[in-house]
Amino acid sequence: MAAENAKFDFLNPFDFIHFPLEDWADGVKEWAFANRSFFRPLREPLDWMINNIEAILQSSPQLVIMLVIGAVAWQSANWRVGLLVVAALTMMGVIGAQSWGLAMTTLAVVISSVILCVLVGFPLGVLAGKSDGVNVVLRPILDTMQTIPAFVYLIPVVLLLGIGNVPGVIVTVVFAMPPLVRLTSLGIRQVNPHIVEAMHAFGSTPRQVLFKVEIPMAAPTIMAGLNQTLMLSLSMVVIASMIAVKGYGNEVLRAIGRLDAGKAIVGGVGIVLLAVVLDRITQGLGSSKRARGNRHWYEQGPVGLVRTMLLFLQLNRKKT
Repeated sequence: MAAENAKFDFLNPFDFIHFPLEDWADGVKEWAFANRSFFRPLREPLDWMINNIEAILQSSPQLVIMLVIGAVAWQSANWRVGLLVVAALTMMGVIGAQSWGLAMTTLAVVISSVILCVLVGFPLGVLAGKSDGVNVVLRPILDTMQTIPAFVYLIPVVLLLGIGNVPGVIVTVVFAMPPLVRLTSLGIRQVNPHIVEAMHAFGSTPRQVLFKVEIPMAAPTIMAGLNQTLMLSLSMVVIASMIAVKGYGNEVLRAIGRLDAGKAIVGGVGIVLLAVVLDRITQGLGSSKRARGNRHWYEQGPVGLVRTMLLFLQLNRKKT
């Protein structure tokens, strides 16, 4: 009553003027609860994708998973990176009885998030690279997505979709997608305009210019964006464990609640090793042709080895 009767103080205006933002947010919460059934169908396709990726990773023999991921690393970079990745996966398996299962669950959530980031972020990045208007509209949205604290994302998603892996993947996509959009746009804009002009002069269509010149020349920058998206996805998966996303993040969260240093160290080391695996693979994918010794992708790695063996056998048959 005393505050209502107090005189307005121009030196401290915010003691008397404020918007009821908190009350408005409560109104949004009530609306979200009332319309939750409308958003429920969004869970089904995402749930299907996450469960199938996790089922493949969990049901496959551990040695097969290690060899496949090691071969992908060898193909994307070189045999040394392949050995490093296999060693990191071996460490993930031996640091704890449940560590391998947690690693595969975390990897399934990260892969699902990155797939959605690429499906949404890459076209947006191309559009932003080709159109100044789209770039102007997207820039403040991306700034907002990157600057809002990650914990704030959790609240509206939980209100609409509840808890579990699906809301965790959506939160991760919102947090991790901006670098892919920004760097795809940057890569497209950095393509030499004289080359693009020459392609148009020789009668190339806009689609041919995009897929045969702009995207291939922007590939290293785009892959750098994909690398950043992967790393942010992995970091956000840990935060998203607060809404019951399974994997290493959930293990660390439970360990903090119980002050269990052993489980916390296992979860933390597992996350670091998984980050090393994903980082080395995506860095290899983003390396230029010059860094690969001016060789095509099919002339190196396990694919190059199989190709060389087939050519050798074909040459021997011709001689005989």
